[in-house]
Amino acid sequence: MDRKILQHLFFLYKFLFKLLCYPQRHNLKSKSLKYMRYESMADKHTPEELLNTTLVFEVEGGLLRSNSLFPYFMLVAFEGGGLLRGLVLFLFYPLVCLVSKERGLKIMVFICFFGIKKDNFRIGRTVLPKFFMEDLGFEGFEVVRRCGRKVGVSELPRVMVEGFLKDYLDVDCVFGKDLKVVCGYFVGMMEDETTRTSFLMNDVFRDMKSDCHLIGFGTSNKILDHQLFSLCKEFYLASKADKRRWRALPRDKYPKPLIFHDGRIAFMPTYLNTLAMIVWVPFGLGVGILRIIITISFPYTIAIPILCFTGMSGRRNKLRASSTNQNKSKGTLYVCNHRTLLDPIYISIAIMKPVTALTYSVSPLSEFLSPIKTFHLSRNKEKDYKIMETLLNQNHDVVVCPEGTTCREPYVLRFSPLFAEISNDFIPVALDAKVSMFYGTTAGGFKFLDPLFFVLNPTAIYHVKILENLPDANIVEQTRIEIANRVQKQIAEALGFECTNLTRRDKYLVLAGNEGVV
Repeated sequence: MDRKILQHLFFLYKFLFKLLCYPQRHNLKSKSLKYMRYESMADKHTPEELLNTTLVFEVEGGLLRSNSLFPYFMLVAFEGGGLLRGLVLFLFYPLVCLVSKERGLKIMVFICFFGIKKDNFRIGRTVLPKFFMEDLGFEGFEVVRRCGRKVGVSELPRVMVEGFLKDYLDVDCVFGKDLKVVCGYFVGMMEDETTRTSFLMNDVFRDMKSDCHLIGFGTSNKILDHQLFSLCKEFYLASKADKRRWRALPRDKYPKPLIFHDGRIAFMPTYLNTLAMIVWVPFGLGVGILRIIITISFPYTIAIPILCFTGMSGRRNKLRASSTNQNKSKGTLYVCNHRTLLDPIYISIAIMKPVTALTYSVSPLSEFLSPIKTFHLSRNKEKDYKIMETLLNQNHDVVVCPEGTTCREPYVLRFSPLFAEISNDFIPVALDAKVSMFYGTTAGGFKFLDPLFFVLNPTAIYHVKILENLPDANIVEQTRIEIANRVQKQIAEALGFECTNLTRRDKYLVLAGNEGVV
């Protein structure tokens, strides 16, 4: 008898526990939701109806093609905490796969965020958007794009996804997990989102819950446990088989041009790719140091074949006769776009003679390792004019990058017209650099490591195109600004890039929160 009473009490306890702990799931299942395949949304609703509809979508299931969150946490660990923190996450990931999804998420959050200063965390806006954009599924993006008002629900911490969703996809509101902060530092634990979700629901929807037509979009039934989906009147599902067939979103379909991004990792760091990186780095350090020694110690005729054998190659077009400098008493001015700190070195290799590089900011280490001469510019127009004019009069071949900063993506930033004020006789050079593992540039990191990260790549390719100068008639008739814009367009067309009006100041405001003044 006592045993039966205990059994009844135990079942009553389980019932009350489920009722108290999962009220939103209970409420959701009591509703009669319509479940449909996501392809049918266009048939069920006209474009005008969708523009007046609020879409509640699952970020990981409704937008991203990847089923794993590990790459995004690895980016946070490596870029925010360094190689050691990334290695710890890599070693703990097998444990993450053995426990439940919720516990695994908590482990990754703790490893990646513990001890990171909140005010310095910019990875969600400077690093992750590039990888989110490349992971977007074209089909899922089309579903989200059609709707007028968009609300994203994510399993990731909100600081990781909010910047991308609002800046690039114009999402109105993001529901994600908040991180606990103590004395301005993340402690690696997530806040209870129930209270915040209820507050945001009331703040975002107010009295529209009954009047506004809400529809949901995602892939898993588990996401329906989120209390926000209890407001949806219909739900569109994409199966895992559907997602495997999704195509990557083409660059020309990006909702907003991806021009600036930061971080060192140049590949999607899946678990296997991260393993390859960890295995390569110790060996790559030796190879990178060898490449630097070869470049400094040997003439180009010997260094070039050896560098190509180690994986660093370059491609150039032939120097045209019309591009040669007829004034032998003065040096030649080479005007190029800016991809990495090594731009002048590769121009020097392409023309097979030494040049002088004009730079705005270069570390003492980079200057010491450079096989060519470098001169610092001050960003003072009169001083910089005198420096460039003096070097040219001393018969130095000078390389200048009018962009004033590097750009990784296929865009050319606005050119400073200073080079056009100094000489009408200059040679435009179009440059592009392709890397396989690490970027050799940074806005918020340690700049003195830029050359090291570039030579640390297993393979790297530089494209150098020496172009024809502008016709003399056009140069005489146009202003200096018009000439700078003409050269910018000429270089962009030679590379298949796009011209922009953005400058160094715009880049650093986006990536570092300052104006890039050194």
